[in-house]
Amino acid sequence: MTRHKPFVLLATRAEDLPADEEYTSFLRFAGLEERELIRIRMEAGPLPPLDLDALSGIFVGGGPFNASDPAEKKSAVQRRVEAEFARLLDEVVARDFPFLGACYGIGTLGSHQRAVIDRTYSEPISVVPVTLTDAGEDDPLLAGFPRTFDAFVGHKEAVSVLPDSAVLLASSPTCPVQMFRVGRNVYATQFHPELDLDGMQTRVHAYADYGYFGADELDLTLAAVRRTPVIHPPRLLRTFVERHAR
Repeated sequence: MTRHKPFVLLATRAEDLPADEEYTSFLRFAGLEERELIRIRMEAGPLPPLDLDALSGIFVGGGPFNASDPAEKKSAVQRRVEAEFARLLDEVVARDFPFLGACYGIGTLGSHQRAVIDRTYSEPISVVPVTLTDAGEDDPLLAGFPRTFDAFVGHKEAVSVLPDSAVLLASSPTCPVQMFRVGRNVYATQFHPELDLDGMQTRVHAYADYGYFGADELDLTLAAVRRTPVIHPPRLLRTFVERHAR
């Protein structure tokens, strides 16, 4: 028997190694057992109906899709996944249901809220300093965080303009929207709270041919993610679970 209603991880990674590593990381940093975190790989098939009353909350992991891709370049799978997220977020936002989207999650929630998402503030795979806004310092999910902390990033697109419905919680020097909130319980981060160094290195190798860095830049990219310890972001996952497990 589970200690509480399960959480769900909505994943879109088609490659098994980084997909499995992502699930393991969410389990570890959220402090959940496998029966307490249901993984749904959305790239593998249609999203089954989710009864939010039977869940404690929803996580969204990273993935290869970009909301800002031209419509004609999006695959049938990407278009399906985006439509499924749009329908789910209609209910999540209306109910202010606990939701934490990481990396790809900021694109899904940002698109739903009609944020401007483009390539203006892309960041290479690296470690960046993330600074909380005043609202971020007051947010219960970020309680105990230092005003500025290091985090793993790596993304081709980002939110460049937030709508009035969103509260900016964190920024970095090269990306003004690193985290935001809608309502009281719906969150998204551009940085990766689910990653430690081993996980980030797995991602670097898995996505070496996806255009995040040049073919001759693998060693430089690995050096960039090793340059400073990243210790604070995973706390988000544990705090999210502690606040919303029911």
